[in-house]
Amino acid sequence: MVIDLSSLKGVRVDPATRTACVQAGVRLGELDRETQAFGLAVPAGIVTHTGLAGLALGGGIGWLMRKYGLTVDQLLGVDLVTADGELLRADERRNSDLFWAVRGGGGNFGVVTEFEFRLHPVGPRVLAGPLIWPMERSPEVLRYYRDWITDVPDELTTVILHRKAPPLPVLPADLHGRPVVMVVCCYAGPVEDGERVVRPMRSFGPPLVDLCAEKPFVAHQAMFDASFPEGWWYYFRSCDVAELTDEVIDITAEHALRIRSPLTTFPIFQLGGAVARVGEDETAFHGRAAGHVFNINATTADAAGFAAEREWARTFWAALSPHHRSVCVNFLMREGQERVREAYGAVKYERLRAVKRRYYPENLFRLNQNIPP
Repeated sequence: MVIDLSSLKGVRVDPATRTACVQAGVRLGELDRETQAFGLAVPAGIVTHTGLAGLALGGGIGWLMRKYGLTVDQLLGVDLVTADGELLRADERRNSDLFWAVRGGGGNFGVVTEFEFRLHPVGPRVLAGPLIWPMERSPEVLRYYRDWITDVPDELTTVILHRKAPPLPVLPADLHGRPVVMVVCCYAGPVEDGERVVRPMRSFGPPLVDLCAEKPFVAHQAMFDASFPEGWWYYFRSCDVAELTDEVIDITAEHALRIRSPLTTFPIFQLGGAVARVGEDETAFHGRAAGHVFNINATTADAAGFAAEREWARTFWAALSPHHRSVCVNFLMREGQERVREAYGAVKYERLRAVKRRYYPENLFRLNQNIPP
């Protein structure tokens, strides 16, 4: 059975209390449109056609996380339907064990129909965008980047990208199809402050192209939409690492140069800041102490070339295995029960199983990254 919530599109924003009640069929772009009308936002994702519900229940990594935390960290409560058809409210006072579990436990703990989020002041204009260098310079770019981010403020979140430059009008024609490395920035604070913070990175090199500029936050949120349309073939392997050591950087640079598909692009997310300041036991989300998230994404338009690109992703992920710490559950594919356990750690996994036993001993909600009772 598939329960389709896509028609539940309600978003109610209260600018006085800085909260929003959001139904489960809302996508990130729809949420941003309503909240940014008041200069507010929920930290959530990097692709606007992502469904909010799946992203939020697994954690929620995005452009505002170092300043304000993950999407789950903004949750004040949820309405959900149990396997028995009962409508429950889960928050810090009511069904608190269930509320803890849904903040990272995915779809294991009921059908969430509405979320109540805390909102934060953002934009509506921010300093954001990519700085681009030729990929052969990746080792030196990443080493400089690693040193630069050691003392940047929480307002700055960055994502490193390796890919072949897409044929976009904003890029010079002679760059199209050329392997590049990008440091993509988003500064969730005054633009003039962001200019000062980003200046050392943009002066390194200098970059081939500098597209880090003042723009609407909603425009930056949509930056990667064209890279993840429906219908393409995708394969993901993911892991968290503690830091960008020299060995991690060398492995990354070596395998990035082996990308063949013009559609493959893999992000390396910068963590820390507000993400790490939430206590590890406060939510079911695991891995807050990690420094970076690798989401190795092999992509082709169709079956042609997909097997080779998928093998590239597997080989790259395996080469990083000595540095693996944990994994974000939202980035898992069908990888087996042990990988689900790894996504939560042994202690949290057993705590989640106990919650599952209490509410769903028959494990009705099982077609997911399953936590069996």
